[in-house]
Parts: sequence; structure tokens; C-alpha cells
Amino acid sequence: MTTSDGDSKPNREAVASVRGSNQSGLRAHNERLILSLLRNKGPMPKAEIARVTGLSAQSVSVIMRGLEQEGLLERGEAIRGKVGQPSVPMRLSPNGAYFFGLKIGRRSIDLLLVDFIGNVLGRTHLAHAYPTPGEVIRFALSSVQELRKKLSPEQAPRIAGLGIAIPFRLWDWAVSIGAPAEEIREWQNRDIQQELSEALDFPVYLQNDATAACGAELIFGTGPKPPDFLHFFIGYFVGGGLVLNGRLFVGRTGNAAALGSLPIPALGGAHLQLVDVASLSVLEGMLADQGAAAVSALWDNPKEWNFNGEVVDRWIRDASAGLAYAIAASACVVDCDAVLIDGWIPDDIRGRLVSQTKAALRHLDVSGIELPRVYPGTIGPDGRALGAAGQPLSNRYLVDLNAMLNTG
Repeated sequence: MTTSDGDSKPNREAVASVRGSNQSGLRAHNERLILSLLRNKGPMPKAEIARVTGLSAQSVSVIMRGLEQEGLLERGEAIRGKVGQPSVPMRLSPNGAYFFGLKIGRRSIDLLLVDFIGNVLGRTHLAHAYPTPGEVIRFALSSVQELRKKLSPEQAPRIAGLGIAIPFRLWDWAVSIGAPAEEIREWQNRDIQQELSEALDFPVYLQNDATAACGAELIFGTGPKPPDFLHFFIGYFVGGGLVLNGRLFVGRTGNAAALGSLPIPALGGAHLQLVDVASLSVLEGMLADQGAAAVSALWDNPKEWNFNGEVVDRWIRDASAGLAYAIAASACVVDCDAVLIDGWIPDDIRGRLVSQTKAALRHLDVSGIELPRVYPGTIGPDGRALGAAGQPLSNRYLVDLNAMLNTG
């Protein structure tokens, strides 16, 4: 990126959390700020960008000309019909950069190739009984090599990195996923981020899988994104993520909002955890009990699910009741505007799950707290892999996400 900058005029209408800086040496921050603003708000003319950020028109013009020359921005159609010269909105260029997102799941692995605005250009998928480090590394390297062929010689140098979304402490779940303890224990002694970094010619990042899914909603989502929200992702185990002040909150260990571990009541006065009712592992077991021969189809493509309706109905009933308790409990601790529910599930099942969770919430005693609104997520099954791809994007091209606008 370029390094010079211009002067600025103060702008009292600018939102403090997205203010740019005209001090020497902060040009890179301003470039990221503008890229973040356009990602969050869509195409905008230079004059509007200057008004919102507080940067001078000259500074914005210089920065955006540089970003356009680098291929990160492109011009939209001129807006005519107003007094003066027609304004030209600037937008992110899909070909500005490319990212790989690797999702390591307990029953499947996915690798996506994503462009600068989040379009999925290619994918590879592998269903397995359980993940091992050696298998994952072989899959990742062969998939990167395969998907790289989708880019031209001019595009390939624009690969900005690979992100990994992985359940933390996989070795703790050997029994739950039916894996040999000695094979799963390999994860304790292998640094997959380091190994892939040494084998690839671009940076590699790593994040908890449920947190990554929440990050995908924050970066690529199209639905309501208030400054504070909880995010549930239904995978083999249900997990969660938390956004505070427009920023993905990961906590001290990177595992904040581990919502699957929340205790919920069960019949007879016993207690379970949310993972025991709202996870796809539960649906897998219910299908197996019914003698379903195609249980493996659960992990191939959610859009092609064709399971016993009664079994799915029972799972949605129990999962939504558990989610309602978890939402009520979370609302006692974190006063969020909204809750989003997403997962490795078809759109229609996600919609039913959201609807029944809302209904279950209405039957709980929530005196003393205000419940958040509940929405379906907008990413779907690719949430964890897209969130993984969002890690190099965020690290290379965005300001800290709490600098995003929260205005209309």
C-alpha cells in the first residue's frame, strides 16, 4: 500500500468509532478504514466517504486512487440527476485478493477459495469418521493445489492467506465422536498452523470453529447486524460466538461464548448441556436408532437431506427448547440486541428451529431481563469455512471490527 497522506478538515458529523487519522504514518490505517467502510456499507462516492470518516476530500481521493491502482477497488456506475458533476460510487473489487478457508470438523473437512467480497470460487469436501492431523494436512495441501488452478497467472499472486477453523481441544472429544483416543491425541502434539505455514507460500491463521462462524456473519453476513449479538452455530456439536460493539470477542483463550457447554434442565430434575440436545450428533444418533442407512448423508450436503420427518421434528423440538434456555441464561449475563442461529442445516430446518425457539422463549419466566430478538443466520453451512477465509482478509485489509459503522 502507498504511504503518503494529505490534510484533513474536522467533521463533527463523523462517527467517532470510524474516524480516520491524517497524522503522518497512519495512511495504512486509513486505507483499511475505507475498505472496511465499503465492505460494511456497500458502494459509496468519495465525498460521502470523506464526510463519514472525517478525512479531507484530498486525502480520500489520494487513498482511493491508490487502492484502485492496486486492484482492491473499482468504479461503479455514475449517479446522475443531481446538481453538479455526477458522483461515482467506489466498491470493492472481487479480484482484489483471494483467500482460502479450511474448516476442520468432527465428521467432515471443507476448503473454500473465496474472492475479496466473499464469493465462493471453488470448494473441496471430505467426509470422515474423525479427523487426524495427517489426514487434514494432506487434504489441505492437495486442495490448495487443486483450487489454485481456478485462478489465472495474474490472479494467483493475490492469494492473501489461509484461515483454519477448528474445534479447540479436539482430544477431549474422542469418546463422543467415536474415535480411537491414541489417534485423536495426536492433536495435542501437532501444530497444524505451523506445519501448513511451512508448506505454503502465504500466511496461515487459526481460530475456534464456532467463533469463525460468528466472524463470517460479521464480515460477510447480509442480515441484521446490531453492534452486540450472540451467534449459535449447529454443527456436530453446537457452538457459539459473541460480538460486542461490532467486534468479534474471542476472550482470554480464544474460546469465548462456548455456548454448547451451557447447562439446561432435563426431565426428572436432571441437567444436561446444550450440546446434548441441540447438536447434529444427537440427530445422527436418532437417525441411527431408526435404522437410517444413509446417516453419512448428514455430513455430505445439507441441501440434499432426505430424512425421516418425524425424527427431524423431534430433534427440532428438543433443540429449540434447549436453545431457548441457553438464550435466556445468556441474556442474564450479556445484554445483547440479537441472537442469530445458523448451522450445517438446510434453510427450511433453520427457519423452523428459529421459529420454535422463539415460541419456547415465550413460555419461559424471564422476569427482570429483556430478551434479545432471534433471527436466522445468513451464511448457512459454509459459516465455519467462510469465517476461516475471513481471518486473512481481516488481518490484511480491515481495521479492527469495532471501527465498523453502526449507523443507518
